[in-house]
Amino acid sequence: MPLIPVIISGGAGTRLWPVSRDSHPKPFIKLADGQSLLQKTFLRAAALPGVEEVYTVTNRDFYFKTEDEYAAVNPGKLATTYLLEPFGRNTAAAIAAAALHAESQSPDAVLLILPADHLIADQAAFASAVQQAQQLAREGWLVTFGIEPETPDTGFGYIEAEGHQVKRFVEKPNLETARAFLQQGGYYWNSGMFCATPATLLEEMQQHCPAIVEAVQDCLGRSRRVQGEGILQVELDARSFEPVPDVSIDYALAEKSRRVALVPCNIGWSDIGSWTALSNLLPPDAQGNRVEGDAVLHAVQDCSIHGEHRLIGAAGVQGLIIVDTPDALLVVSKDNAQDVRKLYAELKARGHDAHKLHRTVHRPWGTYTVLEEGPHFKIKRIEVKPGASLSLQMHHHRSEHWIVVSGTAKIINGENDQYIRTNESTYIPPCTPHRLMNPGTIPLVMIEVQSGEYLAEDDIVRFADAYGRIPATATEQLA
Repeated sequence: MPLIPVIISGGAGTRLWPVSRDSHPKPFIKLADGQSLLQKTFLRAAALPGVEEVYTVTNRDFYFKTEDEYAAVNPGKLATTYLLEPFGRNTAAAIAAAALHAESQSPDAVLLILPADHLIADQAAFASAVQQAQQLAREGWLVTFGIEPETPDTGFGYIEAEGHQVKRFVEKPNLETARAFLQQGGYYWNSGMFCATPATLLEEMQQHCPAIVEAVQDCLGRSRRVQGEGILQVELDARSFEPVPDVSIDYALAEKSRRVALVPCNIGWSDIGSWTALSNLLPPDAQGNRVEGDAVLHAVQDCSIHGEHRLIGAAGVQGLIIVDTPDALLVVSKDNAQDVRKLYAELKARGHDAHKLHRTVHRPWGTYTVLEEGPHFKIKRIEVKPGASLSLQMHHHRSEHWIVVSGTAKIINGENDQYIRTNESTYIPPCTPHRLMNPGTIPLVMIEVQSGEYLAEDDIVRFADAYGRIPATATEQLA
């Protein structure tokens, strides 16, 4: 039986704001070594014996970003299948989609369900646990991985097991209960990882949550498939995916099934569920401070400091988490690290862009960074990948000035085609169809100056697009 890892890449990572945003969620966060949590999950899965293909279930908006992440760490071009959701419907729907797809393509496979935003330090121990889980999966079990608890942590759900048989799942306990679990033994942290055959998953889901299986099966039958060399995209149909119940795999299936087995493991696992957990990956200095970036400290103890661009200075403080990004600064005590999600929720309730976007925004063709903005103007840095192009588009309310910093740009400007090179510029009037392309082999870097009465990103009409993001007269977000 082949082993197919299924990477579930979703969730906003609200407790890791302001680095994690809706458009740049937790799996894409880069660690100190430059790799993202998603890349580490892919590498961990790809290194397992017998793996020839990896499934990824993610939002369709993250397809190009995910493909870029994998391309950087997948030189062997392991086959990849993407099940692209139009919107989130939680883990039960994602796993049902993977199981149904596998049943039609690789019915004899064993599926290994992996959250994209966890970290595992011991690859050898992980591979050994997966090998044990595969054997149980072949025997018809739905297998979960129980992490041997090191402390009475109240931030995790627990699983009680006797031998390999799971007795019950327990919600996050209070401290007294968690201490009792450790003293009693037989309790494990719930890792959120599973292993099973497609047949076992679907049989159990048909028994315990049939509405999910039936709705996802109907959706897959209506979904568009795009096959490339070593890549398959299954774009889940939005209309038929909308009624799929929004529940977790634990609630929908694992807590109800009598066929759940557990593999105890000590694999250096962390769900990176807070800034405390993320900063603990860094070595402390003599005062217990953990610093990433440029910082000058005086009489500072037990602080975690993360900076991306600016120097951070701190004096006479202790027990703080300080996270500085170009457009948002977080200061929170370590005792209240879990409350960061409340700040995220407040920003979302206010409709503030800081819950959703960074100043640097990733698009299929590259990135743009907002450098400065004010009444009637906005300045951006635009970087276009070699061979990539933006959509053919126009704006009703703004004009644009483009200055090439490096590379060569091919531009459609009204009825004219032109090339502009380093230190050259062009002007795009309002209501003019235009397109920006990079015909070269190096990234194209430009400065764009927008001016006009209305500069919001919804002032765009697309006429043609290489990434399937139109109807042709749609008014939607920038390319």
